[in-house]
Amino acid sequence: MSAPTTTPAPGRPVPLQPERRGRRTAFGGGGPLVYAIAAVVVVVTVAPVAYAFLGGFRSNAQLAANPTGLPDPWVVDNYVDVLTSPSFWRYTLNSTLVALVTTVIVCVLGVMAAYPLARYQFKGREALALVFTLGLLFPLTVAIIPLFLLVRDVGLTNSVWGVALPQAAFALPLTVVILRPFLAALPKELEEAAMIDGASRFGFFWRVLLPLSGPGLVTVGVLAFVASWNAYLLPLLVLSDPASQTLPLGVASFSSQYAQDTAGVLAFTSLAMIPALIFFLAMQRRIVNGLQGAVKG
Repeated sequence: MSAPTTTPAPGRPVPLQPERRGRRTAFGGGGPLVYAIAAVVVVVTVAPVAYAFLGGFRSNAQLAANPTGLPDPWVVDNYVDVLTSPSFWRYTLNSTLVALVTTVIVCVLGVMAAYPLARYQFKGREALALVFTLGLLFPLTVAIIPLFLLVRDVGLTNSVWGVALPQAAFALPLTVVILRPFLAALPKELEEAAMIDGASRFGFFWRVLLPLSGPGLVTVGVLAFVASWNAYLLPLLVLSDPASQTLPLGVASFSSQYAQDTAGVLAFTSLAMIPALIFFLAMQRRIVNGLQGAVKG
């Protein structure tokens, strides 16, 4: 027999049954396990940076007596020596110049390549987009020897272009993959309105689409800048002249030259990572917004 049902009297409110909340899983709703894993990741990530930074404020005797202790007393001579060294600022200037040139090339060529793939309909569009996607499977280290031979043959060794051009070429696939859905998500009504007002395709690209694609350009620009700043293998092969070497090469050279000065090496390493770290943290929100826009598209 079926259970008896009751019909509420007319005009009387029907009580609503409270919705049953499902049980939170171990990985849902910010449970303890999630916070524990996050804490472990933070410790593993921050601990080496904190150790190098604090180690720069210690003397070699303190490091030998207690490698994991805190500075007692605090020694600032290591950082002062690095900051007053002309070679450190030369390395920093070279890294900044290479990173800026790489970022500009990546942003300009990336948005120009992503624009037709996102807004135009033509034969072979998806195949061309697949080529850029497959480019993500080939890191720069795979072609490092042919790249070095090519750079040497065209006479770009010990120059900014010899490092910036290959880095930009290998950063373009990721740039196009991020920018294409971002540009495709922009309303087509904007383009139609611009065409009605007499704007050409290039005029729409320059005056309308390019300003609206700012979050995506900031995202790919920051990624290209940080990757170029931290690059080591390509500059190692291309930049043999000490006057043209970048900061990662300067860290390796300083570590080899002052191998016994552990505290000085830690100070040099800490100062070398600070600019890229500050830049990335300052742009973190813009990076997330740009990636969210690409995912939504």
